Amino acid sequence: MNVATFPRARTDIPFYAPAGNEVALFELAWSRRLPLLLKGPTGCGKTRFVAHMAAGLGLPLHTVSCHDDLTAADLTGRYLLKGGETVWADGPLTRAVREGGICYLDEVVEARKDVAVVLHPLTDDRRILPLERTGEELEAPGSFMLVVSYNPGYQNLLKALKPSTRQRFVAISFDFLPAEQELAVVSSESGLAEARVKPLIELAGRLRALKGHDLEEGVSTRLLVYCASLIASGLPVREAVLSTLIEPLTDEPDVKAALVEVARAVVG
Repeated sequence: MNVATFPRARTDIPFYAPAGNEVALFELAWSRRLPLLLKGPTGCGKTRFVAHMAAGLGLPLHTVSCHDDLTAADLTGRYLLKGGETVWADGPLTRAVREGGICYLDEVVEARKDVAVVLHPLTDDRRILPLERTGEELEAPGSFMLVVSYNPGYQNLLKALKPSTRQRFVAISFDFLPAEQELAVVSSESGLAEARVKPLIELAGRLRALKGHDLEEGVSTRLLVYCASLIASGLPVREAVLSTLIEPLTDEPDVKAALVEVARAVVG
């Protein structure tokens, strides 16, 4: 099967600025029917990347935001009562396997451990999804692809992908874009001129340097877009910075006050 490519200028494809060879790797993984694992900090563009690739390849996208209560049944499906009858309802993973497309499990380590058991048969050469409750064994079509993501910075002994699971995936590491690329992305997404975005990018760099010290996480590209969008809509810069680049990062008064001082030194 040839590697699928698509015109980068299409307006119906969500904007994404590649930082490396991730687009080519995704296309190759899809063409070879290989599952993909995306690793990187919150808000660095993993979800946008998957949406960009799904739209460009013309594939349906089934996105699941994983959480502590997400079980295997939430992905595969369950019997429901409808009109006095018990009927089977496919979950998002089952729909993707039946119909083709990309099933994207965001922050997969947040899900319960039984989810990994369901995924394993789809991540080897079998590419099957056994449904014990219906007695079916679904074979994934060529157009099906499994993509999962997680933030390594949040991992601990209780929430981590086992090596036996990680080694079933092709993996791509993501990080925040270099300053010049991030500047272009934030300006494009928010509509704010690059000259006005530049101080925000500098501030983000300084705040990210505090990760692991005063902050658990640095400023995401997503928050930068929010900040620039508010400024473009007329909100004063200081208010926009406070509500998007400082308040979401900490609840500690002392840390917040220190971040405000950093922001004043950079953006005024």
